[in-house]
Amino acid sequence: MSGQEIEFKGTNFTLSVVYLGKNDLTSLNNKLMEKVAQAPQFFNCAPIVVNISEVDDAFDFDQLKEVVEAQDFVLVGVTGCKTAEQKTAARAAGLAVMTSGSQQATAKPSKPTEEKAPTPPAAPSVVPSKIVRGQIRSGQQIYAQNTDLVVIGSVGNGAEVIADGNIHIYGALRGRAIAGASGRKDSKIFCQNLQAELISIAGVYMLHEQIGEHADSPQCIQIEDQQIVFGNLS
Repeated sequence: MSGQEIEFKGTNFTLSVVYLGKNDLTSLNNKLMEKVAQAPQFFNCAPIVVNISEVDDAFDFDQLKEVVEAQDFVLVGVTGCKTAEQKTAARAAGLAVMTSGSQQATAKPSKPTEEKAPTPPAAPSVVPSKIVRGQIRSGQQIYAQNTDLVVIGSVGNGAEVIADGNIHIYGALRGRAIAGASGRKDSKIFCQNLQAELISIAGVYMLHEQIGEHADSPQCIQIEDQQIVFGNLS
């Protein structure tokens, strides 16, 4: 750490966001119970953020925290607060008040634009794919920010590969693969042998037990109408 005992650095983490369609913590509790029942080990102590943009102003953040923690999730914070009162109440409950990029863009006041002569469109910038060679082992996490991830090797059990774009795995996928992490619904996952613990594209996910007949085969995975769709590559 360059000789410093404490150093602050920015980094990226993948967090699940739970969207509340209404102020109904009983329904939230039931939904969290369903998720835990599907994959107890995967969701045990999993960090989550709750989006409350669709609920009314009167919201019990202390009860929200109790409901989430009762199902062994870790409530990192909330997002979607629309009033100063909501933000104050959330902080009083010990929760972080988080703001997504889209919220920040909305909150910025628009500036008057000056008339300028039209300029030719700039050439689109191309972000090179992140290429990783070799086995991704248990406990390792690889993240390709704003680009595709190419793994020339296999992804082992307990390993996690994440990309804001597509994921290409030239080997077996036994761990977790999360494509479209920033919300890109056109992202895909390609692998030569599908044995994944979990696959996810833009927040739509499927667990190992649900893969069924598509396991142990080369697959192209995408989402259509908010559903995981498989395409055999062989």
